[in-house]
Amino acid sequence: MRYRRAWVPGGTYFFTVTLADRSQPLLTEHIDVLRQSVREVRARHPFIILAMAVMPEHLHAIWQLPEGDSAYSTRWALIKAAFSRALLPSEQISLSRHLKREHGVWQRRYWEHCIRDADDLSRHIDYIHFNPVKHGYAKRPIDWPYSSIHRYVRAGLLPSDWAGETAE
Repeated sequence: MRYRRAWVPGGTYFFTVTLADRSQPLLTEHIDVLRQSVREVRARHPFIILAMAVMPEHLHAIWQLPEGDSAYSTRWALIKAAFSRALLPSEQISLSRHLKREHGVWQRRYWEHCIRDADDLSRHIDYIHFNPVKHGYAKRPIDWPYSSIHRYVRAGLLPSDWAGETAE
């Protein structure tokens, strides 16, 4: 089946990428592997990460692609493959995935949304930064260590008490 995706060269995209087994906290348990996978792909296929939050079993990200480039699916495939290869081969793999040479770590698909304008971008950045609170991983966005909110606070783009109590 062919899925319809938005292909806007140089576009800005919001993504949700999820593990196949949402009961496994692999992304935060292996955050260094995920970070290295992203760094390696960015070195070969540049993109800017405008916002990102990694939860134990899923992540949200906003990427801006270079002018004339719309190959975000290639980037995700490479990131997912590098992360999967780095983990011990302990996951159960279905026959269907085995025949397609897929690891069982990630869901095959992901959610993508092409950012339309500044308001859309702002809403999605806020969604990403608040997501750890929404899922009960933190009481305040600033308390979650795997979020770009820390970069936004350091840059003075958000106060440390954004969407929560004053940081101590």
